Amino acid sequence: MNFSLADILHTIGQVILTPCMIVLIFLMVTAVWQTGDLIVEYFTERRKTKIDVPALLKQISESSTHELKEVIGRSSLPLRQKEEVYVLIESAGMPRASLTAVAQRLLTTEEERYQKAVEVTDLVAKLGPMFGLLGTLIPLGPGIVALGQGDTSTLSNSLGIAFDTTIAGVIAAAVALVISCMRKRWYNGYMVSMESIMECILEEVASDAEK
Repeated sequence: MNFSLADILHTIGQVILTPCMIVLIFLMVTAVWQTGDLIVEYFTERRKTKIDVPALLKQISESSTHELKEVIGRSSLPLRQKEEVYVLIESAGMPRASLTAVAQRLLTTEEERYQKAVEVTDLVAKLGPMFGLLGTLIPLGPGIVALGQGDTSTLSNSLGIAFDTTIAGVIAAAVALVISCMRKRWYNGYMVSMESIMECILEEVASDAEK
């Protein structure tokens, strides 16, 4: 019975090896794809969104509700964020509690979008070492058996697969981790700026409504 269980586990392990290598290739392709996305994002958005937040907040506080759209339109905010700020401005006239709810909903939507963008690389960073370890351990079983039988050819082939899968998993995870860290730093800055701008607009819209 023990031999049967061992044979079942051995068979399962060897069957998993091919899907494991396919997953590792997919993770490496994803890491390369995300690297390209990061470069495109940097040149198309990051470089153009260096906002002087204090100066923009001063302009907002010195403007009337009717001028806010023009102020935001001239700013360096990304188009997507401008559209969300426009929604808040267009909600002028609503009670303060409702305006606050609208602002919170817009900020939550923006945060969810950023989280979704980071989830892919976070997942690759976690799965890479796991599948790399699987790809390392699975071939070692037949390799050790081959070593006992003096079959150096099978041993070298098993060790080659083990090293290759480890390298693939570590590289994919390392690249994804760097991308995740950079994006989280960028997105945290975006969210802080967005929250400050919306809070200032909220105060301006609410004060104009009370006049």
